[in-house]
Amino acid sequence: MTYQLRVPYGNPQGTESENVADDYDASSIQVLEGLEAVRKRPGMYLGDPHDGSALHHCIWEVVDNAVDEHLAGHNPTVEVDLNPDGSVTVTDHGRGIPVSKHEEGVSAAEVIMTKLHAGGKFDNEAYKVAGGLHGVGVSAVNAVSDSLTMTIHRDGKEWQQTYKKGVPQGRLKSIGSSEITGTIISFKPDLDEVFSDITEFDFEQINTRLRRTAFLNAGLQIIARDLRGEADVEIEHKYDGGLREYVESMNKNKEVVHEDVLHVLGSKEGDKGEVHVEVALQWTDAYSESIHCFTNIIHNTDGGTHLSGLKSSLTRTVNGYAQSKNLLKNVKGLSGDDVREGVSAVISIKHPDPSFNAQTKAKLVTSEVAGIVEQIVNDKLGEFFEENPSVAKQIVEKALLASRAREAARKARDLTRRKGVLEGGGLPGQLADCQSRDPAECEIYIVEGESAGGSAKNARDRRTQAILPLRGKILNVERQQRNLTKVFSNEQIQRMIRALGAGVGNEEEAEGAFDPEKLRYGKIIIMTDADVDGAHIRTLILTFMWRFMKRAITNGNVYIAAPPLFSISRGKQVEWVHSEKERDSVVKRMLKESPSSKIDVQRYKGLGEMNPDQLWETTMDPEARVMMKVEAKDAEEADELFTVLMGEDVPDRRSFIETNASKVTALDV
Repeated sequence: MTYQLRVPYGNPQGTESENVADDYDASSIQVLEGLEAVRKRPGMYLGDPHDGSALHHCIWEVVDNAVDEHLAGHNPTVEVDLNPDGSVTVTDHGRGIPVSKHEEGVSAAEVIMTKLHAGGKFDNEAYKVAGGLHGVGVSAVNAVSDSLTMTIHRDGKEWQQTYKKGVPQGRLKSIGSSEITGTIISFKPDLDEVFSDITEFDFEQINTRLRRTAFLNAGLQIIARDLRGEADVEIEHKYDGGLREYVESMNKNKEVVHEDVLHVLGSKEGDKGEVHVEVALQWTDAYSESIHCFTNIIHNTDGGTHLSGLKSSLTRTVNGYAQSKNLLKNVKGLSGDDVREGVSAVISIKHPDPSFNAQTKAKLVTSEVAGIVEQIVNDKLGEFFEENPSVAKQIVEKALLASRAREAARKARDLTRRKGVLEGGGLPGQLADCQSRDPAECEIYIVEGESAGGSAKNARDRRTQAILPLRGKILNVERQQRNLTKVFSNEQIQRMIRALGAGVGNEEEAEGAFDPEKLRYGKIIIMTDADVDGAHIRTLILTFMWRFMKRAITNGNVYIAAPPLFSISRGKQVEWVHSEKERDSVVKRMLKESPSSKIDVQRYKGLGEMNPDQLWETTMDPEARVMMKVEAKDAEEADELFTVLMGEDVPDRRSFIETNASKVTALDV
């Protein structure tokens, strides 16, 4: 059970503070029985219930249990169906959840579904390794589901039990005979009381996650079905090559430094049992690293001790080899950033009892793992370098090139800072700054064009809103990442770097690298025209930020303004809409309300076409504006997308456009 403290907020009667303390007595303690705590605070167990992360995490918890059966050697196939009624069905072909009576007085299956910290994952004889070690996964899903049906095939029978908001609607019972084994969990999220804002499952996001899971479990078949549209969609994933195929897929749009994916496999005895380590890696001509970390097939988005061990081993092994072969050419040593530039890697460990920073398992914190990973990778990678000297030399030369480029970038950054100081205060002259100096309430609009910038300067709230106009299209940095002097000497890029005041570069340990804590504005809002040119400029700005200020995006500081496309007026009544579909709907409604009235529809292609009052009312007023927060929920996909859309490979870009053109609902030319 969970205890919750209720304390009166504020002091509306103006009484003394000690009187408020007197209200804290036994009645202030609430006892939340069973799964009540999960329904009361779902964010503690599943993630944010408002942004879609908790909604999708429900699927991950059930799928992870099915995959654990595969890890235990009992399940060849996992099926995930998105059903027309909004429910999800996850089917495995494992042993089936135990149905016999538990010491709690009900079936073991019911205990698993209704009790936090209950499950077979705590017994190392049942599961040597498992992702769901906290034991709250499927019971938490049950708690936040409007309804859930559990069907079990085991012991020659088919068993079934249903739940409503975590409460059993009767005991587990046999409903017939069965010649197969496995478990089927079908749940419908509680959209009325738990989830809000984002209430529909995103099939692409789910399919990406399932594809990744199949890579991590060589030979496991995973079938994803979307049954909600006019035509059913079914995609099968099965990769016998495992992590090797994973890395190959990551690098399909990149030039590789060496053909074969390096594969490291080893194990070492830890404090709680044997720890298995598997790493696949390959260096490419890219300018950033891409490393994905997993523990017992759970994606650790924030890395952890296994990532620390891998980074340390790469730096030590590459430097050690380079020095032993006299390849450094008057360079004292290669930094970790130099060594990892362009590397694509996946590290997967299997640990009998891992520790994470939270139930969402975003970061592994088991301390012993760092040393185990470092030792195994050192040994295996060192052997590979000695047996493949030509590949080792290519990797060292790649790192040396990165080292020289990083030094050039440092000098270019210094030049940017010196130039800013000489021009006065370090801030660009075109910036119309705000009066407040509190980043938490300040926001900067990066605006396309001097005309729109002038309108925005007149429209803004001068206390909290700053305006930075840019002239024309900025440099496409995706094609200039080796020529960083050109990047940092670009006037528009210099304006942004100096205005934001938080440095530049994604190498967190480098001097002058971007640090979101130093941002002068808590919100960076890109505001461009609602046409093709505006979209292109917006993409160029986002490309620069992803490649040189990535943490501004991952930290949630970047937004896109959404100016309206149309104004629709009838007499003195004016409505602003953001799409052609909205326009048609409003016009139709106005005609029904007043058939004889004249309706005027005006299309706004450029921000400069609006007067300051209109721009404030529609796009800049915090009480009324529409903005989109820029998020990269999957860094791997984001990297690939920028490479394809903004890079040099025209055939890949053409193929992407041809494949995705049908998804564009409106194109303004």
